[in-house]
Amino acid sequence: MEIFDPLSFKTVGQICVAAFFVYLYMMFITLVTGKRTFAKMTSFDFAVTIAMGSILADAVNKPVSNLMPAMVSIALLAGLQALFAKLLSSSTTVQKVITNTPILLMENGTILKDNMKKALVSQADLMGKLREANVLQLSQVKAVIFETTGDISVLHTDKQMEIDAIIIEDVKYNL
Repeated sequence: MEIFDPLSFKTVGQICVAAFFVYLYMMFITLVTGKRTFAKMTSFDFAVTIAMGSILADAVNKPVSNLMPAMVSIALLAGLQALFAKLLSSSTTVQKVITNTPILLMENGTILKDNMKKALVSQADLMGKLREANVLQLSQVKAVIFETTGDISVLHTDKQMEIDAIIIEDVKYNL
């Protein structure tokens, strides 16, 4: 089968050179556009990171073709990502229109089943996150939030204390 044919030394060399230059280029792009370029802050950040990974994989695995299309594509995506991040950080209106809103899945030990259903989170997923957070009793849970990134945050304590309002001010209670 062709898929297991050995690579020529020339092709291996081209892959190595392409990988080296792509690596250096990504370091440069990260320095220029900032760490957020590859952070998973929002679903858009995640999608851009996946797109960049795909472009980079093609650039390294197909070094016979020119690296310039990959470099231009990455620069464009990184530039758009930096512009998007600037807009988000400077305008709450843009932030509300463009990004998802965190969703409350649990409050003060009570599971909010309607919110879980609308967020497409199963009880098994929720219980798994509670176990990861070392929750032993539902009464320890102050809040469970389905974040805009798709992560689930668990806020819990044994102490009788309230959550500071600023921590959950952007979280949707009822969907």
